[in-house]
Amino acid sequence: MIEVRIASLNADATTGQPIVLLKPLDEELLGFDGRMLPIWIGHPEATAILLALEGEEFPRPLTHDLLKNVIDAVGARVMRVAVTRLEEGTYYAEVVLAVGSNQVVVDARPSDSIALAVRCGCPIYVAEDVFAEAAVHIETEDDVEEELRRFRDFLDHVDPSDFTS
Repeated sequence: MIEVRIASLNADATTGQPIVLLKPLDEELLGFDGRMLPIWIGHPEATAILLALEGEEFPRPLTHDLLKNVIDAVGARVMRVAVTRLEEGTYYAEVVLAVGSNQVVVDARPSDSIALAVRCGCPIYVAEDVFAEAAVHIETEDDVEEELRRFRDFLDHVDPSDFTS
């Protein structure tokens, strides 16, 4: 497993769909060549991740805050989250909980796992084979920052009715 961090949260330039970019935490150890793992996620999860990264707090818990509160209330702790596999273009992840002296592994979507990890302050990992297969080269950090600025602008102007069918 490769420990990663969130390099940025972007919007796909052609579709507008949010993308989280994961970058190896220890770039030198892996011989990092500028590749990052893009994971396309939903707008609600992107918003949840962005709000947590920015330290926003609300008077009532949002969904991922509620999940963290439930985990805390039952005496468990999120040890780590991991993107474990990629099948037919779909990423799979797991949340690893410490429950007493036991570990419990829970199947999850990567977007929810990442949103939870940001709230819990736990590490995020990606399986080496997933990173090798799906990571892409990002030209410059300036490109990433521009995408992040555009995504924040999108979030500032999105309307909740955009998500209803």
